[in-house]
Amino acid sequence: MTNTPIAALIYDYDHTLSPRDMQEFSFLPGLGVDADAFWASCRQTALTHQMDGVLAYMFRMWQVSRGRMRLTRAALMELGKDIAFFPGVEDWFQRIDQTGKSEGVNVEHYIISSGLKEIIEGSSIARHFKAVFAASYVYDEKGEAVWPATALNYTNKTQYLFRINKGLLDVTNDRDLNAYTPEHMRRIPFTGMIYVGDGLTDVPCMKMTRQKGGYSIAVHAPDGSPTLADDMLLQKRADFAVPADYRPGKELERAVRGIFREIRARHDLIVLQDDEERRALARRASSKPTGCPAPGVPDGE
Repeated sequence: MTNTPIAALIYDYDHTLSPRDMQEFSFLPGLGVDADAFWASCRQTALTHQMDGVLAYMFRMWQVSRGRMRLTRAALMELGKDIAFFPGVEDWFQRIDQTGKSEGVNVEHYIISSGLKEIIEGSSIARHFKAVFAASYVYDEKGEAVWPATALNYTNKTQYLFRINKGLLDVTNDRDLNAYTPEHMRRIPFTGMIYVGDGLTDVPCMKMTRQKGGYSIAVHAPDGSPTLADDMLLQKRADFAVPADYRPGKELERAVRGIFREIRARHDLIVLQDDEERRALARRASSKPTGCPAPGVPDGE
């Protein structure tokens, strides 16, 4: 075990880091499409074709852009430049990295989102993430989107927690993902994970992270209703319900700092236990038999 534990901060994107769905900043306005009408058409498409909701919105983006915009990787990344964020987000990452160092942990940032990877990668905060797991397209020889490559929704988001856990960031590597890996060989234990999300699509990840000893934080818009975040807290799906205010000294930062301290303390206790076990085994190996049972052997009558 390394001397410095890793704390993995794992975020949803829309409504967690950014106040609106990413398509609403420049994609839909640029095409003259009303956002409410677009999302209603996505829901109707999903119902009509019994389709996954993420695949439905990706299909509708492809449909509404035909003849009006080339849906290329470069065009989608360009859309990312217009995304706005909740207060404090843009300087949060470097600041919280320093907070982690001061508390004795190395911080890594990850995205697990139902939004589009290409738009996220074009946004101003993309450089801070070790990996972005999100929906994406396949592109043809002209560079235009023709088919979904990945689509993340609800429970299938949880596989990416295990990718982070095992250090397997290549989404095509299913063999090692599904192979047995002893806990001590996993790069980031669940006890070192902090999942930050806002809505129902985050619930499976939040619940799994908590059940495996990690931490979940439900956020809500600072000027919006806290009802859903409060529900997740009261239903034991989250450890905290706080405003999505990433500025210094706010509730979110205080909660994360406290979790860093607990991750460090837990790590130090495990190291101490390991040292004690090694010393006990060394003493047992060098001592003469005392009549006591060997470790793991039940005592006699």
